[in-house]
Amino acid sequence: MDRPDKPKLLNRLNRIAGQVRGITRMVDEDRYCIDILTQIQAVRAALARVETELLKGHLGHCIEGAIAGGDKAEQRRKATELVQLLERSAR
Repeated sequence: MDRPDKPKLLNRLNRIAGQVRGITRMVDEDRYCIDILTQIQAVRAALARVETELLKGHLGHCIEGAIAGGDKAEQRRKATELVQLLERSAR
């Protein structure tokens, strides 16, 4: 799928990767636990933002396309995928 926001998402993911490398260094350097945990929370929040953007794109493109296409089986497949994803995240 072609995403107009792909460069923005890749930039965010690269920053997150840098943050994770920073956390690795912090652990290696025996930094204060609260400082490390604070950085872990920042990474989680950044990943959640990427996840939200990807979910919006999926809803706006894939789900909307299945609805507009009128194929009931495809609509059910897309809805089932989304429900399964949400179930996994609730665990």
